[in-house]
Formats: sequence, C-alpha cells, structure tokens
Amino acid sequence: MADSPMRINALIVDATDPERLAAFWSEVLGRPVVGRTGPYVWLRRENGLGLGFQRSDAPKPVKNRMHPDVTSPHPAAEQQRVEALGGRRLEGYDAGGFLVMADPEGNEFCIIPEGPFELDDEGRADYLA
Repeated sequence: MADSPMRINALIVDATDPERLAAFWSEVLGRPVVGRTGPYVWLRRENGLGLGFQRSDAPKPVKNRMHPDVTSPHPAAEQQRVEALGGRRLEGYDAGGFLVMADPEGNEFCIIPEGPFELDDEGRADYLA
C-alpha cells in the first residue's frame, strides 16, 4: 500500500462550554490546556495528535458515532476519578461489557485496561471483575 499523504492531526469535540470540557479532559488525560484560538480550546499535543474543544450551540442529539478509548491499569479506580471530575457511567450496557462513560456534556468514551484483553463473540470483556 502506498504511503498516504493524510494523517489525523487533531480530534475536535463540539462543546457548549469548551473551557469546562477542556478542563475535564485535561484532568482525565493529564494534558494541560495550552491555549485558545477563536472558538477552540486546546490541550497539549501528544504523540502528534491535538485535542481541541470547539464552541457549538448545537445540542448533542444521539450516541456518538466515534468515541475515544482511554487506557488505565485500573479501569474501576479511574471510573471513580472520572465521576469525581463530573463524568458519569452510562446505563444500558451489559454486565461484562466495556466501561462506557460520558463526559460532562454527554460525549461517550470507554475506559479500557492497558495491554491485551479477551473479548467474547458479543464484544464483551470482563476486565472489571
């Protein structure tokens, strides 16, 4: 396959309050807020990938079509930390499934263990036991 001239430069999250959402994700990821450009608030770029929060008045109508997976050696402990920062665990996911969370504006993300883990045929992993 030929080298692609394109790469992902940044992930942008729409937010009604980009400063608040950037502060939440800054704490979750340990990436400081580094600036603001127009309607965007930026976290420090890491591994070549930027993460920005864009002011938008449009409501979030449905489940995200794309979401980040963040890793932790202890997902259950991170759940408590995320909840203390203003996030929440989403209901409606099967026991044994992924730890599906939402940030303060309802954007979904999963907390998964570092390293490999097994999935069953339904896509469930039992890493929270």
